Amino acid sequence: METSRTDSMVSRLHDLKADTPDIESSALVSVDGLIIASALPADAEEDRVSAMSAAMLSLGERISSELGRGKLDQVYIRGDDGFVILMSVGEMAVLTVLARKQAKLGLIFLEMNRAAADLKQYVK
Repeated sequence: METSRTDSMVSRLHDLKADTPDIESSALVSVDGLIIASALPADAEEDRVSAMSAAMLSLGERISSELGRGKLDQVYIRGDDGFVILMSVGEMAVLTVLARKQAKLGLIFLEMNRAAADLKQYVK
């Protein structure tokens, strides 16, 4: 992947955080579990985040399908200290966002949808 494409994806992830203060960090991950672009903190283990994100989205898709809930839109996990939200970006990638516990989820989902639409052009 050429540098300008990667830079554009990273820039879009940084814009996502800047536009939505409740978003702490984000990453674009391949469905194979590899980091495509990241706006994660320096101390984050990108390999672990990417592998777990891909596995969780895959499991969510399977559950949604098996239980007759239709095409998966998003997976979110709520913990004591905030949220992990996963959203498909086309067929080949996952947008992973870490959000604060007081986050307004409707706003986050809206901004994630916009970011996913923008990022989709880079992952084919």
